[in-house]
Amino acid sequence: MVLTKNLYKNDIYINKISFLLNNLKINFNCINTYLLAFVHRSLVNEKPDLSSEHNERLEFLWDAVLELIITEKLFWDFKDKPEWELTDIRSAIVKWTHLAEVAKRLNFNDYLILWKWEETCWWRNNDYLLANCLEAFLWAMYLDLDFEIVKSFVLSNIYSDVYKIISKPSLKDFKSLLQEYTQRDFNITPRYEVIWESWLDHDKNYVSGVFLDNKKIWEWTWSSKKKSQEDAAKNAFSNLYNN
Repeated sequence: MVLTKNLYKNDIYINKISFLLNNLKINFNCINTYLLAFVHRSLVNEKPDLSSEHNERLEFLWDAVLELIITEKLFWDFKDKPEWELTDIRSAIVKWTHLAEVAKRLNFNDYLILWKWEETCWWRNNDYLLANCLEAFLWAMYLDLDFEIVKSFVLSNIYSDVYKIISKPSLKDFKSLLQEYTQRDFNITPRYEVIWESWLDHDKNYVSGVFLDNKKIWEWTWSSKKKSQEDAAKNAFSNLYNN
């Protein structure tokens, strides 16, 4: 689908996002910020006249607020659990892989606004983009409505998976596991470094290495710096401890 005029005046996208909001039973006031929540940077890079902004600033703003909501709820719901365990549970709930699951459950992949190259590469099914979109959407709700409404949405759609998450064998992410084991066994804290990155906005890739002292033990390539480091840690941990 090709945009033919400014995003905020485009009836196709206004109707589409309005349909989503109505399905989610969100009584919105202004559609514009919700539209922005679904705009990927590819659209801005290729067609700035259609949209001069994308959703990454909204996503950034919401990170701390999401953690606050989850932290408060965990604190009162699990009074018998120590701080370190609550921290692990919170990390699993706000982790981008879980947020991507929630976004898919809400069918957000049908509403991402991408440029044509990203469409052909199936980016609307990219978990990292979907997680970012969900966080941007939550901030859009906050700007348009109020904190208590967004809090209720978070508890119903994100925190509601808490018992499923707790039932998993390990809550720790691989960066945490690798650090725990290497500090225990070698008294060394892993160090992460971006070895190489592409400079093309439409095809961004990072190669991240994980080092113990100055020895590189693994590297991994991904379209986000955070994910490349997480996968480097995962493979390093498997190589060191699962062989």
